[in-house]
Amino acid sequence: MENNAELIALCEGRAKQWLSPSFDEETRKQVQAMLDNEDKTELIESFYRDLEFGTGGLRGIMGAGTNRMNIYIVGMATQGYANYLKKCHQDKKQISVVVCHDCRNNSRLYAETVANIFSANGIKAYLFDELRPTPECSFAIRYLGAQGGVNMTASHNPREYNGYKAYWEDGSQVLAPHDQGIIDEVNKVTIDDVKFEGNKDLIQIIGEDIDEPYLKQIRTISIDPEVIKRQHDLKIVYTPLHGAGRVMIPRSLAYWGFDNVHCVPEQMIKDGNFPTVDRPNPEFAEALTLGLRDAKALDADILMASDPDADRVGMACKNDKGEWVLINGNQTCLIFLWYIITNRQAMGKMQPTDFIVKTIVTTEVIRKIADKQKIEMRDCYTGFKWIANEIRLTEGQKQYIGGGEESYGFMAEDFVRDKDAVSACSLLAEICAYAKDNGKTLYDILMDIYIEYGFSKEITINVERPGKSGAEEIQQMMVNFRNNPPKQLGGSKIILSKDFKTLVATDAEGKESKLDMPATSNVLQWFCEDGTKVSVRPSGTEPKIKFYYEVKANMTDASQYEALDKECSVRAEAISKDLGL
Repeated sequence: MENNAELIALCEGRAKQWLSPSFDEETRKQVQAMLDNEDKTELIESFYRDLEFGTGGLRGIMGAGTNRMNIYIVGMATQGYANYLKKCHQDKKQISVVVCHDCRNNSRLYAETVANIFSANGIKAYLFDELRPTPECSFAIRYLGAQGGVNMTASHNPREYNGYKAYWEDGSQVLAPHDQGIIDEVNKVTIDDVKFEGNKDLIQIIGEDIDEPYLKQIRTISIDPEVIKRQHDLKIVYTPLHGAGRVMIPRSLAYWGFDNVHCVPEQMIKDGNFPTVDRPNPEFAEALTLGLRDAKALDADILMASDPDADRVGMACKNDKGEWVLINGNQTCLIFLWYIITNRQAMGKMQPTDFIVKTIVTTEVIRKIADKQKIEMRDCYTGFKWIANEIRLTEGQKQYIGGGEESYGFMAEDFVRDKDAVSACSLLAEICAYAKDNGKTLYDILMDIYIEYGFSKEITINVERPGKSGAEEIQQMMVNFRNNPPKQLGGSKIILSKDFKTLVATDAEGKESKLDMPATSNVLQWFCEDGTKVSVRPSGTEPKIKFYYEVKANMTDASQYEALDKECSVRAEAISKDLGL
């Protein structure tokens, strides 16, 4: 109880600082109410720590407090970022940044706050006139030659969240040493240091002047424009789930030549409360309910959905029985990379310097395709800043042609350095057109890939542990797995273990070798004799620990798909049992 009393005292001390005149009246009221409340849960959750930069910048529940998203936390982060930019670019006459936002509640307010603070610090802010996709923020930084950028978004998180993504001058999210450099500067900032009063002369509103060149560049990704001409009336149903995709994705599809696109009307309305879905996440079937309603009514060829900041794409198509099925994130990445490789080769566009990238938790079937087609494939950590890093490492010598991860993100281009649902939806439509041109569906293409390269079922298990005690529990789980690693999973012996925190791989005989990665990461991986791969990592943006299973089987005919899927699910359950989940 003593510890709890200490924690409450600490939080009360921190909260009282938020009663000063530096904070607006509404914030002071909210904080006072927390202090007065006998139940100290909200006070603790709001003040027990500072909201920190994780793998995706800042992300948290909106509200008053040091562990919440509000204009003061956004302000201090921006002041710290501004200080760091000025430190890094002392010789530059005019430093500039791009500021973007999605559809979430307070996103516009936060974006305007960010632009004001940058401008008050003598930094030019290019502020988008309205919500835009995350990838367009990345594009604009590169296109305008800016030194950085900020995007206000919490991606696919629940409606009560918002977030702050910091970008560097190459258009990618901030990596070491700059991430730590910004954090160090942010930690020095007090609320009184923040220059909230903007300089209007240093804020430039941007919009169509970026949209047009962005869409033109995306058009260049098309591998086979002729197949689109033949299948221009492909029946597409699209939903932006109330988010930023509504601005650009229908335009991009039209620009590519698709003229039969139906947008789900209720979800074309910009709304940070996401009234038609429980969670605005295209990974979940529930989010696609209205899209599936329209796809069935119109007998569509494909249903595609983007998340609120339009960087990830979810999709559904008809199977061999004519039933609508969801394509998961691993299958999405697999189909994209298979198409890019297969059709670049068929069109004579493939170069010896071309390479693809996947993240370490994404399906190993992609490796099989790359090996068979003799294409360089690179593995990197979760997050598109690491895919962008791979491009950066060989910029000018080798050509990136596509990369993605299991969480529904894909980046088909190098003029953007973050996942991009605008280009992904456009390329997906081309893949469906290619399939239709060959008398097939997207589902048939997936079956063809499994028959040639082997079947693989991927399952992600999220164990949620909110709050301070949850964070400690997640930490302890990782310690236990390191101290007592499993010997077998689902009845198959582990033949290789990888620990990305120590960058050491250990084989079945206990022989160790070094992992070649650009940094350490709190991830464990186990590879089994039967081809099973299991990865464990705490999320950098949400209070949960993630378990990624990949279970393999041999498939010789599409009719085996459902049976193999069930068989692999049973094996996955056995793995969960072995891991104590």
